[in-house]
Amino acid sequence: MMQLLRRSLAAQFIGFTLAALLISQALTFLISWDERSKALSAATKSEFFSRGTSITRLVESIPPQFRAQALNASETRYSKFWLTDNEPEDPRTWRLDALDQLSRPLENFVDLSQAYGWAAPSKLKLPDRSEVASENGGEGWARPSALLWNLPQEAKAIYFDRRNGYGLAVQLSDGRWLNVATYQEDKGRWWTSKSLTSVGLTALILALIGVFIASRIARPLRNLARSAEALGRGENLPPLAEDGPEEIRRTAVAFNKMQSRLHRFIEDRTKMLAAIGHDLRTPLTSLRLRTEFVKDEDIQRKMLATIDELQSMTESAIAFTRGEATAEETRAIELEALVGSICDDQSELGQPVTYVTGERTTYRCRPDGLRRAVRNLVENAVRYGGEARVFLRHTATSIDIVIEDSGPGIPEAMKEKVFAPFFRLEASRNKETGGIGLGLSIARAVARQHGGDIALVSVEKGMQAVISLPREGNVEMTAIRRARRWQLVGPVKLPQAGKLAGRVKP
Repeated sequence: MMQLLRRSLAAQFIGFTLAALLISQALTFLISWDERSKALSAATKSEFFSRGTSITRLVESIPPQFRAQALNASETRYSKFWLTDNEPEDPRTWRLDALDQLSRPLENFVDLSQAYGWAAPSKLKLPDRSEVASENGGEGWARPSALLWNLPQEAKAIYFDRRNGYGLAVQLSDGRWLNVATYQEDKGRWWTSKSLTSVGLTALILALIGVFIASRIARPLRNLARSAEALGRGENLPPLAEDGPEEIRRTAVAFNKMQSRLHRFIEDRTKMLAAIGHDLRTPLTSLRLRTEFVKDEDIQRKMLATIDELQSMTESAIAFTRGEATAEETRAIELEALVGSICDDQSELGQPVTYVTGERTTYRCRPDGLRRAVRNLVENAVRYGGEARVFLRHTATSIDIVIEDSGPGIPEAMKEKVFAPFFRLEASRNKETGGIGLGLSIARAVARQHGGDIALVSVEKGMQAVISLPREGNVEMTAIRRARRWQLVGPVKLPQAGKLAGRVKP
């Protein structure tokens, strides 16, 4: 759950909205609860004294023999009336008598709970006698104010069970005392079923609104993320839709401008490099003609060798810029088949190249550029490492094409420098055995155009060149489910080295 909150914008938005709702509702209930309790107590007290006044007038107006029946008819589940001959003196004794009176069942109570399945108890849920006896111990009888009691009869009032119960004793004209007791069973809780249902419905509505708003915010952000990832892999994308809220629209406009500027910058750079390489042909041709007038054959030979080297570098630079300027479309291919075909081609040419097949992987890429990068690394491994072992490796974030050789490797300090254009390690890559120095540069440029990179890793017996491609370009991966049974297929004996070349298949 926490991982979802950290990763999902919609989950965070909904979570914060619901948290704000719960906090605001809790604060609102806490603030209003005290006022509600006071208002409820005031209403209960007002009703109690109003009812006591009415009952007193009723009892005083009817003959004594009918008073008991009138009081029984006037009782409710939470209010009881009874007559005593003597004035109640001890508050503790009167509170316990009131508790007994309140526990009496109503004589006129009609129980409909069985007929309709209602939960309507005929008795109050009263506190324990020990609690009533111990509570309000320091409080005695008190005379009610003129606002609460305006009859000429003498009356005195008392509390019990803190402030949940009210008692009243009134001296009648015949000397007897009318006792009135009422008990407020429950002042109510803010977490009642109605309030919880209200909060739940509000939370549900806010969650649905949050999902709608978060999806409107997240959808253009997801489109922006996919476009940025595709742009990093060198794909030509249509401009993003510049609509929606102001912030989203401005973000889309900025991204479209950035994409246009990047494409224009790359196009201008490749055009400039191609123009420089093309313009160098004329002075090189002029120098070649002038060397014909040099009479010293040794100097003439050295000059021609230098001109040939410059000519080769110029042609390589032109080919490099043409390769970068080529707008190859990105499409889905079988990556395992592409790498395997390169190894098969090299093996058929008599090169010691071994490919270990693995999981069939469908990947979106520019196949011609990727084929060129893998071929350069395989040829380098054969040329400088004696052989090449190629396989695919799947990690949590990338799909790696690993080309392993058994050569002496490259010093750690030089592993980054070898990717520079026209850079060569003279110890092993001289003019007779090495190329012009653009192979690794081209391979890295292709890998980075796909959003990945190339790393050179030293192993126990040789070195690995690893092309790491991001899994975002992965469309589908199907594992080979049959049991692996390795065997060497198609051995080819080299005339010079006598090594095997082939492809390992499961």
